[in-house]
Amino acid sequence: MAKATARHILVKSEDTCQEIKDKIEAGSDFADMAKEHSSCPSGSEGGSLGEFSPGMMVPEFDKVVFNEELNVVHGPVQTQFGYHLLEITSRTN
Repeated sequence: MAKATARHILVKSEDTCQEIKDKIEAGSDFADMAKEHSSCPSGSEGGSLGEFSPGMMVPEFDKVVFNEELNVVHGPVQTQFGYHLLEITSRTN
């Protein structure tokens, strides 16, 4: 079964999410941005979600995490919780 590790940043608005993404792309550290801005408890761990398999996260996560490029910041991705930036750090099939 496929497995992946990823980290994310969760915020309330799409605009805020895009602003954070722009800062990361300009050189800000993802983990530092997660600690500062994420409303998810994982923010204190730099946004780390650990290892998971398909179906363990919301479908919007699975679509990105199990299909998109590694080590790139993806998003904003909207879920029932808000807007996320996702970075897939590893994946096995």
